[in-house]
Amino acid sequence: MALPLKLSNVEVQNAKDIESICLELGGHKHPITRTREKSDTFSKVFHPPLTLDSALSFSTSRKKSLFTRFRRADPETVTIRPDDVLPNLLDGLEYWRVWGHVSIKLVFLPHTQPGVTIPSAGTPVPAKLGDLQPAIEQPIVNQSTSTHDAVPSANTTVPDNIPAPANRERLRPTTEDLIKQCPRFRVLVIGKSGVGKSTLINRIFGVETASVATDRPGEADIDKEYTSPQNDRLILHDSKGFEPADGGNYDTVKSFIQKRKRETDIKDQLHAVWLCFQIPIPTYGERLLEDGAETFFKMRKDVLGNTPTIVVFTKHDRLMTFMRQKRRGDPEAGQRYLQEYCIQPILDFTGDKTIAHVAVSSKPKYEQSLEGLIRLTQEMVSSSFTSPGNQVSPVPLAAAGAQRMLPTLKVDLSIDVGKQRYWRALGSSANFRGHTIQDCLGVIHTDIVTVWNFYDPCEVSVGASGSGPYCDVLTPLQYLNSEELRKMMMHMVERVDAAAESNPLVPRSETLAGNSVPLVALAPVILPLNACFVLGKWARESYQRFRGVPTKFMAYIVDLTHVLEILFSLTAGMRAKKLTRTAIKLAYKAYYQSEWMRNSHTDIRFFQCSSTARDEVLQKITSMIPSSDRETRVS
Repeated sequence: MALPLKLSNVEVQNAKDIESICLELGGHKHPITRTREKSDTFSKVFHPPLTLDSALSFSTSRKKSLFTRFRRADPETVTIRPDDVLPNLLDGLEYWRVWGHVSIKLVFLPHTQPGVTIPSAGTPVPAKLGDLQPAIEQPIVNQSTSTHDAVPSANTTVPDNIPAPANRERLRPTTEDLIKQCPRFRVLVIGKSGVGKSTLINRIFGVETASVATDRPGEADIDKEYTSPQNDRLILHDSKGFEPADGGNYDTVKSFIQKRKRETDIKDQLHAVWLCFQIPIPTYGERLLEDGAETFFKMRKDVLGNTPTIVVFTKHDRLMTFMRQKRRGDPEAGQRYLQEYCIQPILDFTGDKTIAHVAVSSKPKYEQSLEGLIRLTQEMVSSSFTSPGNQVSPVPLAAAGAQRMLPTLKVDLSIDVGKQRYWRALGSSANFRGHTIQDCLGVIHTDIVTVWNFYDPCEVSVGASGSGPYCDVLTPLQYLNSEELRKMMMHMVERVDAAAESNPLVPRSETLAGNSVPLVALAPVILPLNACFVLGKWARESYQRFRGVPTKFMAYIVDLTHVLEILFSLTAGMRAKKLTRTAIKLAYKAYYQSEWMRNSHTDIRFFQCSSTARDEVLQKITSMIPSSDRETRVS
C-alpha cells in the first residue's frame, strides 16, 4: 500500500488578478500569502508537512475592478485529489496543475525508510547515478530534485535511491557584482551654450530630454549628477564650457576633475570626458577656441591624467552644407577644412599628435558619426579601466549598457560576460550542479538582458519558473525578465533537437525570403506574451554532465541574442519610450518565423565536438552570435 504524500510547500504563480488564496485540507484552512519579491506569486511552507490523505482545494478571491467593484464576487475553487497527484509527480516530488492562467505547484517530501538518514544541512549526500545513457543534450542522470523542496530535518530517513538535495546556493548573475561596483557610466560633457550637447546626449543614450541644466551661460552646475529614469545606467555632469571673458571656469573644471580622480570607488570616478566644440565657419565670424579652452588644452595632461578624453566637433552637417555651396564638385573640401580649422589648431596647442577627436552631427543622416563617437569612447574606456585576468571590467560594461545606438557593442559585452562564467564548459559546468536546467538558463537570460539595458520599467513577475533562486535580485521588474518571455524562449529552444519543419506556432509568411526578417509583413501580431506553453520535463530536471552537445543551452544563448537584436532594431528612434509587449511579441515572432532561426538550430543540431582540449561549445556559440550579415538579417 502506498504511503500517504507529505505536502511540504505550495506555490501559486501568475496570480496577479487574485486578491487572496486559501488552501483547505481535512477541514482545516491554510491561507496562502503573497510573496514580497513577486506580486503575482503566493507561497507557503508547511511545518510540519500536511498529509495528503484526502482531496485538497484552493479557494481564490479575485481583485475587484472598476466594473466589478459593486458586485458580489463568488470565490473560485479548484480541487486536487491524491489520485490526480500520484500518476503525475515529477520525479516523485513535484506536482503541477495549470488552472486558467494560474500555475499551482505542490512540493512533497520523499517517502522514508528505516536505516538511511539525511545528515544535517551542509553535509553532502552521495546520490546513486544509475546507468549512463548517452544522448544529444540528455543529462547523464535523469533524476532531479527541485531547488525549492523543503530541506528535511536531521535524522529523517530516506531510501537509498533518492538523489542528493539540489544545490540551494543562489545562482547569481555575473552582471550583479559588476553593476554593484559601477551601476552607471559617468561622463562629463564640456561645451559652451549652443554647441548641441543636449541633442548629442539624447541621441546616444536614448533619453527624451537630457537633464543638461540649460543652454544659457552661467547656469550649469558641474558637481550636480544628472540622471534620467529612461536610462538608469547613465550619470551626466555638465560644464558650461569656456565662455568669453569667463576664465574662471577653467579652475572650476580642473578642481572637479581632480576631485573625481581622488575617489576610491570606481563608480564615483570620472569615466570619460567629452570636450564639445562647434565647428566654426570663419566667414560667419566664428572661432573654435576661447582663451579658457586654450589654457585647458595646454594643461590637459596635468588636469585629466589618464581619464579618457575626446574632442567632439559638433554640427558637422552645418559644415557639409556650407561646403556644398562654396566648393561644389569637391567632396574632400569638408575634410580638408576640418583638418585645417579644427584638428590642427588643437594639435598645435597640445603638441600631442594622438589626441582623440571625432566630428559628429545629431541629424539622422549623420548617425554613423555618433556611432564613431560611441566606438571611440568604448575603446578608450576599455583601455583605461581593466580587470585582472582579462575579466570584464565594470566601467566598460556600464558604458556599453548606457549607449543605445550600437547593438554590436551590447552583443560583444554579452559574449565577454558569458565567457567569464556561465557560458564556459556548458556541458560539464560546476556552476550549475544541483540546479534545474530552467534555473541555469534563467541566470544566463538575466545576464544577457541586463547588458542590453532596454528601457523596460514595467511591473510583471520575475524568475525563470516564477521562483528561481536568483530572482530576488532582479529590480526593477521587467517584461524582458518576465516568466512569460523565459517560457517562450524555452519553447523556442525545444525545437533545436527536432528535425527542420514548418513552424507549428505561427504560419509562415509567403513574403519571407532568404535569411531576412521582414518585420513590416508580420503584423498583425497574434502571439500573446503570456502564451501558456507547456515545458518539457527536461526544463525541471537537475543539471548534470552532458554526454554530447548541450544543444538547448547553445540555442537559448543564440536565440535570445538574436531576438534582442531584432527588438533593438524595431525600437530604433523611440528608445526613450517604454518597451511594450507588442514590440517584444513582434521581435519574437519575427525570429521564430525566420530562416535565421531554422538555420541556427540546424547548425547547432549537427555540431559535434572534435576535441576536449578546448571549449569548442563556447567557440561555436561566440562564432554564431556575431554575424557579418547581421544588419541584413535584422533589417
